[in-house]
Amino acid sequence: MSDTATVLYDAPGPKAQLRNRITAVVFIAIVVAIAAYVIVILAGNDQFAGEKWEPFTKWSTWSGYIFPGLFRTLAAAVVSIVLALILGAVLGIGRLSDHLWVRMIAGFFVEVFRAIPVLILMVFTWFLFALYGIVPASQLAFAAVVTGLTLYNGSVMAEILRSGINSLPKGQTEASKALGLRKSHMMRLILLPQAVTAMMPALVSQMVVALKDSALGYIIGYSEIIRSALLSSARYGNYIPALFVVAVIMILINFGLSSFATWLEKRLRVGRRKVEAVDPGDADLAASENMPFGAR
Repeated sequence: MSDTATVLYDAPGPKAQLRNRITAVVFIAIVVAIAAYVIVILAGNDQFAGEKWEPFTKWSTWSGYIFPGLFRTLAAAVVSIVLALILGAVLGIGRLSDHLWVRMIAGFFVEVFRAIPVLILMVFTWFLFALYGIVPASQLAFAAVVTGLTLYNGSVMAEILRSGINSLPKGQTEASKALGLRKSHMMRLILLPQAVTAMMPALVSQMVVALKDSALGYIIGYSEIIRSALLSSARYGNYIPALFVVAVIMILINFGLSSFATWLEKRLRVGRRKVEAVDPGDADLAASENMPFGAR
């Protein structure tokens, strides 16, 4: 094993590095060739003509189609993500419960709804809400989209939470029990703060999935951004430019979400290091200095 070997693999040698460079160059060349072919085909069909893109220079297109669809997309995504985080926390902690019946119920819920496709959940809840009049007709599609996204993503987030807590060193749990902490206190004060930092990339990835899956609401009549863009393109006859604009908007939103999560994860890690770096003697001195005069 080489001196620069890591835990997972050996550092590539000269031949492997050369092979990796050749593979990367070939792959990039293939991608560029495919992109050039697609651009040529689109240009040959006048998809880059000025009149195809002119509607997006008008405020009426954005105020009448793009912005309302974007608002509905973000509304469904934000509500479903918040509810999925709450549901995932409850189910994840339930799967770690000391009571067998709680673990069985939480595990059954997670395994069932994690295995059902999101679109089927949306369609099923749409028919269920419509059949029994659970929600007003004006909010039927929105409620079905949010419910489907919440059930699926909440189940996935529960598994992320459970795996994040289980990945922590066993000494954390043993030390908490030795200090006499209850299970709820140990979970809230010791395990969850550390697990959330480790789980942040996976949680953000699932949030991005929820944002993209909101487009499935198009099937049940929810006017999200893709449906709104297609309505705009049906009026102006510019389907490819409309979908291209939607793609750019979604990429920017997802990139912003991922960047925020990366910043938040780094901030949490730095904050935890600062707390761990505090000298116990300094902490005791600071605590004594903040005590009332008569208590010293």
